[in-house]
Amino acid sequence: MSPDGSFKRVDAAWRNKISKEPGSMFPPEKNRYHLYVAYACPWAHRTLMTRAIKGLEDVISVTVVMPVWQKTKPDDPNDSHNGWIFADKTSGKVLKNTAGLGGPFPSSYPQNEEDPFCNAKSIREIYEMAGDKDGKYTVPILFDKWSQTIVSNESSEIIQMLNSEFDEYATSPDIDLEPEDLREAMQSVDSWIYPNLNNGVYRCGFAQTQEAYDVAIDELTAAFDRVEDILSRQRFIAGDQFTLSDIRLFVTLLRFDEVYVVYFKTNTRSVANSSVLLNYCRDIYQMARVAETVDMHQIKEHYFCSHPDLNKLSIVPRGPNFERMLKERHNRDDLGIKRPKISVSDDEKSSPPSEDSVVSSI
Repeated sequence: MSPDGSFKRVDAAWRNKISKEPGSMFPPEKNRYHLYVAYACPWAHRTLMTRAIKGLEDVISVTVVMPVWQKTKPDDPNDSHNGWIFADKTSGKVLKNTAGLGGPFPSSYPQNEEDPFCNAKSIREIYEMAGDKDGKYTVPILFDKWSQTIVSNESSEIIQMLNSEFDEYATSPDIDLEPEDLREAMQSVDSWIYPNLNNGVYRCGFAQTQEAYDVAIDELTAAFDRVEDILSRQRFIAGDQFTLSDIRLFVTLLRFDEVYVVYFKTNTRSVANSSVLLNYCRDIYQMARVAETVDMHQIKEHYFCSHPDLNKLSIVPRGPNFERMLKERHNRDDLGIKRPKISVSDDEKSSPPSEDSVVSSI
């Protein structure tokens, strides 16, 4: 937090690269790397989407942490850190928020797991086992199972690695989410969407003065309108082809109406009230394998229940059921046809996801 009350995000500290270059410390190999993620976290969601679209599910394993933050050293009364914890499949313990209120929350869900490699109880422990000195215990983590260390915790770089470095193992190697002819356009849109939308929602939500909030909401509103204008003229944010820039934008828009409008006070705009952006989100959500990376229940439970200073009793608003809206037919086909051609199994070809197969909002 800066002296003027504005939210300042700390940069990721682990920035190693998986590379096919000779002599690389971290070469691309099947079953060597692991992702620690949260369904709730938009930065982690970027990596889940990229992994799914490239067809790397059998190449890079995943563990999903629990959505509601807990004390990461509960036996130390002098330690105040709250953060991501792993599922506890055996105790049956009932949890509350970190102020001892709200809930009850279960200690595990079927889709969340215990740590399979380090027997850690929290994401913080993964960092400490790797010798971290930064103290920013975030997801996603790209983890090297062989050397038991963190490769990267910077989502924008992890998705680039997943896109380019594992094609010999991917089931959809022909999909290039960072094509050479669109890189300049991608860098251009990323340069203002990140500070004003991706991080802009946090700048609104965690502002500690009216002045800081007013600056953040003005910049977010202008960026929202700019995105809407661009997408009224072309199918995807960097042009006519789906790219990593669309993944970066989609994970924020997905959470916008259900969480950010209420929780982070971004109520000058709504995705549901924008035909352009709603249909853009439908287009992406309905791509093969994308819906299975979305868990709106855990998204909402994390945000509304992990910050007692913003929501003391962890009451989760019902919301507009935005995910149901995303299952309706979109109108984006007339703006271009370059969606990813994802290789799918016979089982996946049968039908779109049913109502029961996608977790809807609570």
